[in-house]
Amino acid sequence: MTAGTGTDARTPALVARAEALFPGGVNSPVRAFRAVARTPLLLERGEGPHVWDTDGRRYVDFIGAWGPAILGHGHRAVLEAVTAAAKNGFALGATHPLEIELGEAIRRAMPSLERLRFTSSGTEAVMSALRLARAATGRDLIVKFAGGYHGHADGLLVEAGSGVVTHAIPGSAGVPEATAAQTLVLPYNDSSSLTLAFAADPGRIAAVIVEPVAANIGVVAPAPGFLEHLRETTHADGALLIFDEVITGFRLGPGGAQARFGIKPDLTTLGKIIGGGMPIGAYGGRADLMNLVAPAGPVYQAGTLSGHPLSMAAGIATLAELRPERYLALEASAETLASGLQEAAAAGGRQVAISRVGSLLTVFFRPDLPTDAAEALTSDRAAYARFFGAMLDRGILLPPSQFEAWFVSMAHGPAEIEAALEAAGQAFRV
Repeated sequence: MTAGTGTDARTPALVARAEALFPGGVNSPVRAFRAVARTPLLLERGEGPHVWDTDGRRYVDFIGAWGPAILGHGHRAVLEAVTAAAKNGFALGATHPLEIELGEAIRRAMPSLERLRFTSSGTEAVMSALRLARAATGRDLIVKFAGGYHGHADGLLVEAGSGVVTHAIPGSAGVPEATAAQTLVLPYNDSSSLTLAFAADPGRIAAVIVEPVAANIGVVAPAPGFLEHLRETTHADGALLIFDEVITGFRLGPGGAQARFGIKPDLTTLGKIIGGGMPIGAYGGRADLMNLVAPAGPVYQAGTLSGHPLSMAAGIATLAELRPERYLALEASAETLASGLQEAAAAGGRQVAISRVGSLLTVFFRPDLPTDAAEALTSDRAAYARFFGAMLDRGILLPPSQFEAWFVSMAHGPAEIEAALEAAGQAFRV
C-alpha cells in the first residue's frame, strides 16, 4: 500500500526547516510523533481513504484530520462547494447566506440547538459556552472529567487528555492557580463523585462539561446510567449540562451522541465534521440561554472569521452526504475492523482491549477496557509505539498516541479494512 519516490527524499530537509520555525517543529503537539518515537510525517495530500507524505509514500489513513474527514479526503461534492464559494470572495465582513443554511441544517439534525453561534475553532466554542453558563447561572465553578479535552483554554487544561496526556504534561504552565481552582475534576463514569461534588458545593456549580463519549484518552464509552445521572443532577441543582460534541457530533449519527444516548443537554459544542475539514466551531442550545449572547444579551463573544463562507460551504456539502444508510455502512466497516483487530491480536499472542463506539475506536494495550482516564493511562505505551511503527511501515497510518481515537471514514472500503487487518496481523507480533 506504499509507493516510494527513489532517493529524492524531501522529508528530512522539510523537518529541519519546520524545527527551525515552530516549537517542536509542529503547530499542534500530537503531530510531533514523539510519543511513538518516530520521525514526524509531513503529509502533502489526501484522496479518499489515503494520504501521501512528502516522499510520495501512500498510507491508509485512520487519523482523518483528527475527525473531520468522515467522507474521506477531497470528496468531490465538498471540493465543488468550496470552489464555488471561493469564487464569490472569502470573508466579506457581514452575515453570509451560507451561515444560515448550515445553521438550519445543524438545528434540524440536533433540535436541542434552538439557537447557535459559529466560531472558528472548537476551543473558542467551549470557551464561549462556559462564559455563557457562568453568566446564565451567576455561578463560577465548572465540573469536568479527568482526561476530557475541551480545547486549550486555561481553565480546561486541568487533567486534560489528548496531547496533554500524550506528552505527559501535568496541565499546562502559565495557567494561574486561581483559574485552575474554578474547575473541579472528577473521574469519568463515576456517578457517585458527581453527587458528592454537588453536595459539597450546592448552588455554586455553573455547569458540567463532558465528552459524552470520552475520545481524548482513547475511546471510553459512557457507563449505563452515567449520562442520565449528569442530566438529572445538573437539572436538580440549577446547573447546566454541556455536551462537548466536537468529536462525536455527526460522527455517531446525524444527531450526535445526544441522539444516540437520548440525552438533551442545555448547551452543545461542535466542530470538526460540521466544517468538512475547514476551520470551524459552534456552540448552541436553549433559546433562552443563547439569547444572552451579544448583541441580543450581555455575554460578549465575537470572531472576525466566524461563519467563514468556505467553512460554511464545506459543512453544508458534508452534512448533505451523511444519509442514514451511509451511517449504517460506516458502522459496519468499523465493526469489521474492530473485530478483525481483536482476532489478529489474539492470533499474535497480544492481550489488548478494543473499544468502539460507532466509527470511533481505540486499541488499548491493556487486558480489559478502561472506564476512566486513570485506567486508560495504565496502557502499555511502549507496546503501542511498536505497533504504530509496524503499521506505519506497512502503509497504515494510525494516531501517533495510545490516547487518541482512530477515525473510520465512509471512504474506507473492504480493501482498506482488509489491508489494515493484514498489516495488524504482523504488527501485533512485533
